[in-house]
Amino acid sequence: MAVEIINFLILIICVLVGVAFVTLLERKVL
Repeated sequence: MAVEIINFLILIICVLVGVAFVTLLERKVL
């Protein structure tokens, strides 16, 4: 159970980092 929670948190963090990276990239390009 604990492992599933950790994997879920890691997934959320990866998504947030990806969204932030894309946003910064778009701002630099635009």
